[in-house]
Amino acid sequence: MYLEMTPNKIIDKLKSIETNPKKIFDNIKNLNTFESLSLRDYRLLWMGQLATSMGQWMDQTTRSWLIYEITGSYLQLGLVSACRGIPLLLFGVVAGTVADRYGRKAQLIIAQTVNAILNLILATLVVTGHIEVWHIYVTAFLAGTVQAFQQPARQVLINDLVGGKHLMNAIALNSAAFNVSRSIGPAVAGLLITLVGTSGSYYAQAAIYAFATIWTVQIVVPKITKISTEKLTTGQSFLSSTKDGLAYIVKNRLILALMILGLAPILLGMPYTSMMPAFATTVFHGNANIQGWLVGAVGVGAVIGTLSIASMGHRQGNGKLLVAGATFFGVSLILFSRSPIWQIAMIFTFCAGLSSSAYTTQDQTIIQTLAPKEMRGRVLGVYFLNRGLMPIGSLIAGALAQWLNSAPWAITIMGTSCVLVAVLMAILVPEILKLGNLNAGEGNDTPLKSS
Repeated sequence: MYLEMTPNKIIDKLKSIETNPKKIFDNIKNLNTFESLSLRDYRLLWMGQLATSMGQWMDQTTRSWLIYEITGSYLQLGLVSACRGIPLLLFGVVAGTVADRYGRKAQLIIAQTVNAILNLILATLVVTGHIEVWHIYVTAFLAGTVQAFQQPARQVLINDLVGGKHLMNAIALNSAAFNVSRSIGPAVAGLLITLVGTSGSYYAQAAIYAFATIWTVQIVVPKITKISTEKLTTGQSFLSSTKDGLAYIVKNRLILALMILGLAPILLGMPYTSMMPAFATTVFHGNANIQGWLVGAVGVGAVIGTLSIASMGHRQGNGKLLVAGATFFGVSLILFSRSPIWQIAMIFTFCAGLSSSAYTTQDQTIIQTLAPKEMRGRVLGVYFLNRGLMPIGSLIAGALAQWLNSAPWAITIMGTSCVLVAVLMAILVPEILKLGNLNAGEGNDTPLKSS
């Protein structure tokens, strides 16, 4: 079409491009990207999300530095990371049941307060010179436990505060906050460690969690949400509630397929980031600077992906886009692993970050939209097992690369696995492809009886 345009038509087209700064600003204001932040209570929740995510990434960096500073052991680095991740697998389902039964706001306040206290304890132990290795492990396990209880509570509270109209936008903005903090948090922690030591970093983290708690306290939860949680706690035991949540996921083919689409690529694909040092040095014959570019591209892509989904307005997810995004994530990993130079590889790590954040945001939105209100905490408790699966996936990736004696071929196989999972889910559960633009509440909202 453009090849057929005459020079005069091209000039007319260029003249039609808006150059008035005021009109450009007005057009930007009309974008739907940040519309959920206009809601006071969600804005407070989002600020808390940004703060706690910063705290979690700062903790990961500071704790690794502290354990290595004391022990000088590579093994201890891996063990302390696993110690923080194990509770996410152990308590994720239980945390979802708690969120459904006892109120998400209180759960968040307690979890964030405990986090602040843990950071104060660690900082004081470092300052006084009484820090020991077991202190680092115990607080790591407790911090992971607290994180397990935060995640489902926060995500279900999003739905409570914004409703169906803004759901995908709000989830996308939450994901953007997580990805921004993933890029900034480690750098801030590194700067604080350099300037004031690990104790200063932990005191700063304690302050961050204190602010997050203050913001959470100010949130006003709709009364209808409180009533629904009160109904659930009457006449049904905690164990029965948990069983009902798991039974709902297993028996609902669509929800189960969406869960697999959300969890399998995290286990099979996302651990590619743990192979970055091998790619930077052995494959591309570079140094840590190249690793920084490759990882940085993932973060940039993830932020752009979530903001793009946030800009989709009131459309609450599309099955075809979801499957396409999951497939493209796997394809991006394959192309990354086959890249001849790091500059090309960086393009595909960007694509991997963009596609993974975009499709996981849609996946979570559709799950929240379809799940009954009284089940959302338990359903998301299972969904957020994905954070605990990452260390296991990294172990698989490392073992596969060791066995093949090739990091690129290990990532090629993992990327192919992600593509196969997406295609298989589309074939075995074709209802996914029929999901159009949903409105929250289209799921079955009838109360489920105890089994």
